[in-house]
Formats: sequence, C-alpha cells, structure tokens
Amino acid sequence: MRNSRFRGSNSGSFQNNRWWWWWSVALDRVLSFLVRVLASVQRVWSRFVSMGLGSLYRRRVKVFSVAILIYLDYKSVQQREKWIKKAKVPALWEKAHERNAKRVLNLIVELEGLWVKLGQYLSTRADVLPQAYISLLTQLQDSLPPRPLQEVRRTIERELGDSMEVLFTDFANEPLATASIAQVHRATLANGQDVVVKVQHNGIRAIILEDLKNAKAIVDWIAWAEPQYDFNPMIDEWCKEAPRELDFNIEAENTRTVSKNLGCKKTNGEGRSDNRVDVLIPDIIQSSESVLILEYMDGIRLNDVESLDAFGIDKQKIVEEITRAYAHQIYVDGFFNGDPHPGNFLVSKEPPHRPILLDFGLTKKLSHPLKQALAKMFLASAEGDQVALLSAFAEMGLKLRLDLPDQAMSVAGLFFRSSTPSNEALKTLKTLNDQRMKNIKVIQEKMQLTPKEVKRFNPVDAFPGDIVIFARVINLLRGLSSTMNVRIVYLDIMRPFAESVLLGSISRGPTVDASWIHDSPVQSDVEFKLRKLLVELGSIQKILGIQVGKHTLSVWLCRQVCAYKDGKVIIDTAAGVLGRYDPRPVQPDSLFPVFSVTKGITAGMIHWLVDKRKLQLDQTVGDIWPGFASNGKDVIKVHHVLNHTSGLHSAFDPVGENPLLICDWDECLKRIANSSPETEPGSQQFYHYLTFGWLCGGILECKTHARLQVDANLVFINLEQYASGKKFQEILEESIVKPLKIDGELYIGIPPGVESRLATLTLDTEELSKLPSIASQPELPSTFQPEKILQMATSLPVLFNTLNVRRAIIPAANGHCSARALARYYASLTDGGLVPPPHSSLSQPPLGSHAHVPKFSSVNDTKKKRKGKEMMASTQKLKPKGHKEKRLYDEEQFMSTESLASLVSDTSNDHQDDDVRNIFSNPRIHDAFMGAGDYSGLVLPDGKFGLGFKRVTSQDGSLVGFGHSGMGGSTGFCDIENRFSIAITVNKMSLGGVTASIIRLVCSELNIPLPKDFSIANGMGLELEMGTPLIN
Repeated sequence: MRNSRFRGSNSGSFQNNRWWWWWSVALDRVLSFLVRVLASVQRVWSRFVSMGLGSLYRRRVKVFSVAILIYLDYKSVQQREKWIKKAKVPALWEKAHERNAKRVLNLIVELEGLWVKLGQYLSTRADVLPQAYISLLTQLQDSLPPRPLQEVRRTIERELGDSMEVLFTDFANEPLATASIAQVHRATLANGQDVVVKVQHNGIRAIILEDLKNAKAIVDWIAWAEPQYDFNPMIDEWCKEAPRELDFNIEAENTRTVSKNLGCKKTNGEGRSDNRVDVLIPDIIQSSESVLILEYMDGIRLNDVESLDAFGIDKQKIVEEITRAYAHQIYVDGFFNGDPHPGNFLVSKEPPHRPILLDFGLTKKLSHPLKQALAKMFLASAEGDQVALLSAFAEMGLKLRLDLPDQAMSVAGLFFRSSTPSNEALKTLKTLNDQRMKNIKVIQEKMQLTPKEVKRFNPVDAFPGDIVIFARVINLLRGLSSTMNVRIVYLDIMRPFAESVLLGSISRGPTVDASWIHDSPVQSDVEFKLRKLLVELGSIQKILGIQVGKHTLSVWLCRQVCAYKDGKVIIDTAAGVLGRYDPRPVQPDSLFPVFSVTKGITAGMIHWLVDKRKLQLDQTVGDIWPGFASNGKDVIKVHHVLNHTSGLHSAFDPVGENPLLICDWDECLKRIANSSPETEPGSQQFYHYLTFGWLCGGILECKTHARLQVDANLVFINLEQYASGKKFQEILEESIVKPLKIDGELYIGIPPGVESRLATLTLDTEELSKLPSIASQPELPSTFQPEKILQMATSLPVLFNTLNVRRAIIPAANGHCSARALARYYASLTDGGLVPPPHSSLSQPPLGSHAHVPKFSSVNDTKKKRKGKEMMASTQKLKPKGHKEKRLYDEEQFMSTESLASLVSDTSNDHQDDDVRNIFSNPRIHDAFMGAGDYSGLVLPDGKFGLGFKRVTSQDGSLVGFGHSGMGGSTGFCDIENRFSIAITVNKMSLGGVTASIIRLVCSELNIPLPKDFSIANGMGLELEMGTPLIN
C-alpha cells in the first residue's frame, strides 16, 4: 500500500510538473503577444496624436502604455529564462535592459517636463540600475534637444524689458546645456563680463503641473495595488516643492543663501575651520521669473572623464568635497540643494581644482528640530544606538506599525551605507534584495501573516514629507559617487557635521539658552531659589567635557527635581538637555534611568502584596518559589531579602561574566534559585546590588502564580494565563502606577514606543576620578569596592543606554521614571499610602496623560480578532453564569493579553483603579518600611537598611524617614516627621555632589533637618553612604 501510494504521489507530481510546463509556455506566448499588441497600439496612437486628435490625454496614456509594455516585457523574460540554458540567461536580460532603457529614454525625450527629472535621478543610480539604463539616461543630465533660438530671445526680451542688442554684446546661439526646465547660453554683458543665461522653456509650467497630476495618479494606483509600495509621501512632497523651481527669482535667492552659508570664496581663505567646505558657487547677476543671469565659471563636467584625467583631477577628492558640502547644507545650515545629479556640478580648471555647485531651484529648508532629528538618526546609525534611532524617528514624525528595532537599524545602516563603484552594482542590488527579503520574513513571523498578506503589508504608518528630499539627496549622492567609480564612506565624511549641530546646541549653557530650564510656572519661593541655584551650577562649569575633533565642547548636566510638602507640590523643575547627542530640553515627562532608586519601588510592590495578605514577611522564600530552597537557602525568608541579609549578595556577577545576561529574566531567576548563600541568612548585612531585584522578582511572580492556583476554582481563567502566571510589570501597574495615576512615567523595563522621552546617560569623569581615594566599604561585595568601580565605569553608560537593557526587567537597577512620578510615589508613602491630590495642572504635559503602553497601529488585526472570537466562543461554555471578564490593555511583548490584576485582589471591587484612595491599609506601614517598632525583629540591628528601603536619619541619629538613591545622584526619599518628600533624577553619572547641594538648599529653605547622608560637605559621600555605588 505504501509503495502504491508513493508511486501515485510521484505520478501526480510528474503530471503537475508537466501541466506547469505547458502553462508557462502558454503564458510566455500570451505575454509576448501582448507586448507586440501594445507596441502596435503605441504606434497607432502616435499617428492618432499626430493628426491633432486626443491631445488632452496624450501624455497620460503614453506614460501608462509604456509602463505596461515594460512590465509585460520583463514578465515575459522571467518566464523565458526558465526554459533556456543557464549560460544564455545574462544575454537575455541584457537585451531586455537595452530594449526597455531605449523605451524609457524615448518616452522622456518626447514628453520632457517632469519625466526628465525622473530620468536624471535614474541616471545617477549606477549603484543599483543596469548599465544599459545608465549609459542611455546619462545624456538627460544636460543634452536634451534645445528649444529654438527665436523662442529663447523672445523670452529674454520679455522678461528683462530690453532688446538682446542692449543687454549683450555677444550671445552664443548654441546652448551650453539643455535640461528639463531650461537651457543655458553663454553670453557677454554690455559691461564686458562673461556670464551664462538660463532661460526657461515656454509652456513648461503647464507641462510640469500636468505631469505631477499623472505621477500622482500612478502612485495612487500603485499604493492601491501594492500597499507596501506607498510612495504618496514622496510625490506629495514633490508636488509641493517642484513648482518653486519654475520661479528663477526664488532660485536666485536660494543660490545667494547657500553661497553665504558655505562661505564660498574663489580663492583659498585663511583660518578655515574643520567643517568649512572648499567649493565654488557662481554669483547672481540678475534674475526674473523665467530668466537667470549668473557669473560664468569655466569648468569640466563630471561625465567628461578624459578632461578630468587630462587636468590631473582627483575624482575621489572632488566627490568627497561635494559630499562635505551637502553635509554642511543639511546638518549645519538646514537649507540644502535637493537635486545633486552630475549635470549640476563642474570642476574648476584652475588649480586647486574645486567643485562648482550649480542649479539651486529645488531646495529644502529644515526646521531646527527636524535638522537635529536627522543628525541624531545619522549618529544613531553610525553607533548602532537603537534607542536614539527610534527616538529620532519619533521626533521627525516617522511612525512604524510594529516594533522592529533590529530591522529599523538595519534599514538605517543601508541608507547611510558607503557607496560602491558602478561595476559592483549587481552585487549591491543582490545585497539590498537579500536584506529586504530577510526583513520581510521577520515581519511575516512577527505579524503571523501569510506570504500574500506580507506582500501587502506596509510597516510604515506615517512618513514625514519633510524628509523626502533629504532621502533623495542621499541616494543621488550615492549614485554620483558610483558614476564616478569612487567609494565614499558617508559615516566618516558626514559625521563631524552631524556632531557639530547637536553638540553645538548642547554646549549652550543657562546663561545663553533660555530653554535650559523648562518653561513652567514657579510653584513656590523655594523653587525660585532652586532654579537660581541650577543656573549658578551651570555657570560655574558643572559640565562634562567631550572631545570633538580638536575642540572641546561642553555637555550640560540634565536633571529633574520634584518635591511635596504636606501633600502638595512645591517644586517641579526640569533643566538641561536629554543627552550627548540629544540637545532637546528636558521636559517634566522625560524618563530617566534611576538605577538603585528602583529598589525602593520594587520593595513597595512586596509590601503591597503583604498588605493584601497575599504574602508574609516571615514566610520562607522556598515555600513561595519552587526550587529555591536548595543549596542551603531553605531558611531564607522574605524579610532577609528586603534587609539585604540573605547572604546572596554575590550569587552571581552578570556584569563581570556577561553584561547582556542581565537582560535574560528567566536565566537570572534560574541562577538565583541554584545559588548558595555566602553568609548565614540574617547574620550580616551586605548590599545586594543586583541580586536584590531578582530575589524580589522571583517572589512576586511565583507568589501571584501560587495564588492563581489556589483561586482557580473561583473564577474563570484562560489556560494561557494560568500557565504564565502574573507578570512583573502587571503587578507594578496595579500596585503603584494606576492608583497614583502616573501612567507612562514609571517603568521597570520600558515598553516600545517611549524612546523619544528617554534621557541618555553620560559620565562625570572628574568626580569619578576621586573613587580610588575612598576607603573600602565593608557592606559592599568584594567585586564592588571603589577601586573596582572605576574600572567598569566607562562601559556602564554604553551598556545601560542600549535598548535591550532598557527594556529588560532588572528590578534592582532598571527603573525609568520622571521626578514628578517618583516624588508622587514617596509623597504617598509619606502619608502611609494615601494617594495625594492630583498633580499640579501647571505641569505640562499633565502627569499620567501618556498611554502606559503605547500602541502600534497595525493594519492587519483582522486575523487576530478572528482568532480571538473563535477562542472566546470555544471557552464561553466554561464560564460561570453571570461571570464578567475584566480587561486592561493588549500589548504583545510587554504585557500578557489580559491583565490578571483583579485575580490577585478582591474580585468584588470592579473599579479599584479609579477608587483607590490608599495603597496600604496597615497603620504601621512606616515601621514596616524602616524595620522599626513591631518590625524591628525582622532587620539587623543598627543596619543601614530597613525592609527594602534605606533608612534616613537626622544629624542626631534619629530615624526620620526612608528612601533609596541610585547611580549618578538620582534619589527619592521622604521625611515622615515633616511630611516632606523629594525626587531628583539625573543623567550624568557622578558621586552625587550636585544632588546633595540641591537637597541642602531645599531643606534649609523649608527649615527641615538635613538628612545625615546629604550633610557631607563635599557631597562625595552620598552614593557610598546610601549603599548604592556606581552600578545602581
């Protein structure tokens, strides 16, 4: 039976192959027939038009007919190559390219107008187009058929108001060049000056506008037929900018502006800066709407290879200088020529041979924020910084439909890739196609699309028109270098210009930059004095020096400060810029990495579960966490973990072993479960600088999972939810974020979509150089003593700025929050968990106004909705009668499909997020935080830590509050005696000297006792006294 089945299958396969062969042959014949028919129709149509009929739609029909003809021709070749010898395939394609390149050229020459622009663009893409197209289309750069001389003379006399004899003593009958919009003649003015006269073609305006309509119609049809090829943003931008080319008065002004911006001189000037460019631009003599007279410059065209070689011109140097000129226009000036095809350049014949830039009709002006975003995108691509890249996308308005940071970086890398000579075009094209197919496969797997669906899926949701011309320029420059057969490394040549615009903005301090302190109303007198202090600190060079080329630029400190007194906001200030390559001012909702400040938040989550009677402080961890009790950990209790006395302070060292290990949540929990304590639990207090977080995380997730098992008979639980348990972020959201209404401003592991609000870490090398002089700290692990910290300090900003680490769940060190969200948290803890009144409406944007998990607007949710309906239908019978399901939000890769928050708390409270007035019900919750009173037996006597929080003491040693500090001086704490809480977030890693200065000022103005930890005169003791050195 099996053999017979096998033979049957094989026979069927043969029949299918034979059928496919006949079908392919038939299709090939049909396509060939259609090609011949269309060619005949085209000839008939030409005769029809020549008789004066049908002229209204002539251009449109001509374009569409040639496009279809070329499409069918290539489809026919695709079929033919399957049935001929492999050795003959290249020749088959070469003939097809030559045949269709001639069709394209004939069409463009016949129609002129906008299509010449398209041909000029294609002629520069030697890096990706077959040589047949490049060879034929190159003549479009300046060798189109000229208009009659009489037409040219009439235009000049009409526009300039004088006869040719009065205007010129000599005027060349033959044009120097003829292009899409105008032609250029050499002439001599009445005063004897040699000039060139650019004269616009008669009727070209109507032709260009009609061609734009046709192009728009074609693009609309393509977008409808193939959604992944939606070029509407490009054509819309072209429709907006192209008509400006038709007014030569605008071109004259553009030419003057670019020449001034580049500091063009006809001879080498002295004192040229590193970013000065050495190019020439002709002076403007006179202009009207249709005539432009410019200074004559004798030069060699870039396509005149023989002359370039004869003059000994270095083509590599010329193209590099042109690239530098465009980098200056884009990144420094924000005003650039959008049409750098070879016909718009000459090389001066006189040494030193310099590029001559021509034709500034199509120019683009960038806003300052967009210019910065483009520079940021370039540098992010150069450094592989995914956070900065996604932030740049958001700043420029480029929105994606799904979270694909790796693919976004890959595309950016391809966009700014080095150019390749034209003889490597096929190899380049294959590389681009391979990368495209790889990205398509990733999208298909991520979105669970069929091959047909993925072809119609466009991952771009919004493409800003303002960057269309920028993208065109980069591609044209790459094509130019390929045409010249040189290799240009854009990341090296353009980088200094991109850096200069960002660092130039960042280096402006508070005395120069009015936006250095965020423009928000002053809440109190103490805030007014605080802002004055911040300005003074900036003025006395409390900055980080960064070497750029031969110059030292300054990056200003960035921080947020927010404070509450008696339940009300008294300070809410943001100052500085977001990062080294991010000159945007800090906003109240900016998100800062706060390192060990995170421990105070994680500890609050543990106490919340205890308060809800889901956990006990004296409970053995092994009873909660399956598998944890091995290797001598069976006596470790929850309070040991919170008090840093579990003995697992050096359970493993991911930073020393493999830094990226900290991103692997499951592996870190596994290693903690398999570790052994170094000291007897409860006997000694050693700071658990990283292991604290995974110990708490394991307790949180395992405990909620155990609770779900107990309650499984009470409520309906989806099987997938039951298997996964409750996620760490869900507990954080339910216990802290939702009750305090601080959505979008407090995370432990950021979700996709918030990158544009992130502050970037920098390093204060001057302060950190003092670390070796600090004595060893007995409460710290041996791997984290001061002499060890400096060795790894330089790598920490790089590590913790990466997207993978920022998105990882690291409950001891990876909190991202705003100062106002952190201050509100501690203000609530100050009052025993009482939720404060709404945050001040003067703070904009309002606190809690962001979506906590941003959405991606996928256009392909139909399949998911269909599957969801099927799953709901199949489980409907299992639900108890009258059961009501509660859902929060749905975001893959960050949250589970449905929140299980209601399953952990009282299920009768259907609106607990809206009605929560107090996070904690325990009247002695302060004692629990500090390990005092009834809870003193759970902590090590005279230790620096309570139960998860650092104890805050006054100068006389009395216990007044609790909190936690983090790397670089970020801190959050409260003084319960004075109902005072404060949060400070920073992005400049230091020992906390400036933070101490701020707290001393605020406490002095409020007449509040200064905490002992912040009273050290030089401010250096803050981090070490708080037990949280550099790593967190």
